[in-house]
Amino acid sequence: MSAHASRHTLFAALAANAGIAIAKFCGAAYTGSSAMASEGIHSLVDTGNQVLLLFGMKDASRPADASHPFGYGLRLYFWGFVVAMAVFALGAGVAIYEGAEKVAHPEPIESAWVNVVILLIAILLEGSSLAVALRQVRSEAKRRALGMMETIRQHRDPTVFAVVYEETAALAGLFAALIGIGLAVLLDMPALDGWTSIAIGVILAFTALSLARRCYVLMTGQAADPAIEDRLREILGRVRPIEQVNEVRTMHFGPSEVLVLVSADFVDDTLAGTVERIVSDVEDGIREEFPEVRRVYIEAQSTHRHREALEDIGEEPDALERDDYEEDFEDTDHTSRPITQSTRIN
Repeated sequence: MSAHASRHTLFAALAANAGIAIAKFCGAAYTGSSAMASEGIHSLVDTGNQVLLLFGMKDASRPADASHPFGYGLRLYFWGFVVAMAVFALGAGVAIYEGAEKVAHPEPIESAWVNVVILLIAILLEGSSLAVALRQVRSEAKRRALGMMETIRQHRDPTVFAVVYEETAALAGLFAALIGIGLAVLLDMPALDGWTSIAIGVILAFTALSLARRCYVLMTGQAADPAIEDRLREILGRVRPIEQVNEVRTMHFGPSEVLVLVSADFVDDTLAGTVERIVSDVEDGIREEFPEVRRVYIEAQSTHRHREALEDIGEEPDALERDDYEEDFEDTDHTSRPITQSTRIN
């Protein structure tokens, strides 16, 4: 997914949340509804979050340098984590506090119809913002031949999945507020307004924890889509000079920045020029299908030596593989060959 598409998604969410926040706070001040005040805080926090993610995109787009040779892409995940904490501390915390105060000291809601109108308009605006984000997800799902839910679950761009999480939570909170305010007025039970605010806080807390977990996993070095590894093994499996692919490691350094490391056992008499050609062909093939793969490093290493190297650093040979290594391999006099070709794809 392009940075332009991600910015478009963020600006759509920013515009919607900024306008909704103002309307909600005006409605809360006019009617005295704590649920509406909580919704106003929710939209205000979401607005700030979109600003943080836009800053994160700019920060993460800085080119690689000597101190960060793989670039600054991981910083976007840090800012996504900050967004999650803001939702949890400010959005959920304040909403629950406001709700508890209203439950302890209930007051009737004045001119409830004002809240209803604002909430209905907010539902339309939040729905439009969510539709923009889902349109980007649908495009990605079509490209990867996956379902919508699976694409969201596997998405590596916090500027997209954070907006999907936040806007979904926003719609859930709006419907909760609409129902809660309606029941508080119809049943003449103003305390329900407070309980609704608490429910909104719980929705925000769940959303924040889910978002924090996603960003935490990504900023600590999550592997790329397994489809990349599967396709890479398929390409390498068709190369005759390669006897076995010992290992494939991938890591996201940002939404559109994937590092691929390969250890492959080449036939002993393979020439260095042949290895160079193989590496070039593999890079072209994998990048044609997965543009996010920016760097590919392929090491020529015997299977026996590869296992020894893993044991030397305390790693199990099967720990990183989704499929077990082949149990039977020849334990002959293989030696590590210092033929390594690596190329950065710009």
